[in-house]
Amino acid sequence: MKKIVLSTLVVLGLSGAAFAQAATDFVAVDADASGAVTLEEAQVAWPELTAEAFAAADTDANGELSAEEYGLLASAAPAAM
Repeated sequence: MKKIVLSTLVVLGLSGAAFAQAATDFVAVDADASGAVTLEEAQVAWPELTAEAFAAADTDANGELSAEEYGLLASAAPAAM
């Protein structure tokens, strides 16, 4: 499972140039200050983010990214930072 997640994140990182330039730090993306980032919140920062890439970063499969999970997603897309 970890290999699949990491592979998906690498592919996401390679496509990072396609992401819009926006504030992408966890606090800025967590628009409702809930302590987690939803797919919709993440897509504001990265409009090209797919549900599949989001799900790959959502390691506990709860539908939201914790700060740690978001860090995995963000580090895979350095061009978006």
